[in-house]
Amino acid sequence: MDPGFVSRLCPVCAGNACTDLLEKRGVRLVRCASCGMVYANPIEETLITGEFYDQLATPFYLSPDKLESDYAPVRFDRELKLFRRFCASGRVLDVGCSTGAFLFRLKRQFGTDYEVMGIDVAGPALDYAESKGVSVTRESFLNFNCGDKPFDAVTFWAVLEHLTEPRAFLSRAVAVLKPGGHCFILVPNFRSLAVRCLGSKYRYILAQHVNYFTRVTLNRLAAQESQLRLVYSDSSHFNPLVIWQDWRRRGNPVSDEERASLLKRTTGYKQSTVLKPAKLALGWAEFALRKLNLADNIVVVLKKMDSGVKQKSSNAAL
Repeated sequence: MDPGFVSRLCPVCAGNACTDLLEKRGVRLVRCASCGMVYANPIEETLITGEFYDQLATPFYLSPDKLESDYAPVRFDRELKLFRRFCASGRVLDVGCSTGAFLFRLKRQFGTDYEVMGIDVAGPALDYAESKGVSVTRESFLNFNCGDKPFDAVTFWAVLEHLTEPRAFLSRAVAVLKPGGHCFILVPNFRSLAVRCLGSKYRYILAQHVNYFTRVTLNRLAAQESQLRLVYSDSSHFNPLVIWQDWRRRGNPVSDEERASLLKRTTGYKQSTVLKPAKLALGWAEFALRKLNLADNIVVVLKKMDSGVKQKSSNAAL
């Protein structure tokens, strides 16, 4: 094993038997022989310490295009609609909050309905969040103690794919949630149309993405926590420009600047009234892909049950 890399067990079932799936620019993906989870192994040690994200903050998370897109009014439309469906008010903790855009939008649109806090280890991104008035704490979520003020909601928006210990993070979410509170998770879908079309050319096979979930494996991860009940599960989002660009590039690297530029462009398309017919067509395409579980992301909502209540999935989540 190369210096600076560490080996890991399956992040879902902790199994150590796996088979090679693919390798792309030093990222080796394997599939767990027990549960089918796809994950990176080995991984860079700086992903565990958090140093990796301090180095990434300026070129990507703090780039002007990325910030403009994240703080655009339409950026979290889907997430906010789903969030409001299950949590109409209360204390909210956004884990891996980065520059604080979700919490900023939540407070901007719904004001005093929510008391919000973000938590992350990426210092420069948190500096920006605080400059926008978002309350943050700078520590690992695994060490976080909410004291006698538990939360009504914990969110992991595009976070679990980055975590070397996602099971431990879910356990911590249970610890800080009120009974009846909800945990929201969104991750890239490794069964999406984009992945099926592109294979190893898929741009989101990245060093910082250490877990590659499908709907099945994400639900298996959630089932590890006996106090969490699955109340919603779906796939969402579809960006055909990603498929087109990655196909043309034939797997060549996409720079952080290009990723941020594409996000800015697609956010602009969403806000354009001229492109309304195209947006309607894209909406129908996304609807069809959701039915087939082939959209770009997977999103689940988990409800914390009272201790001793047997876990089960609601019919609406299946």
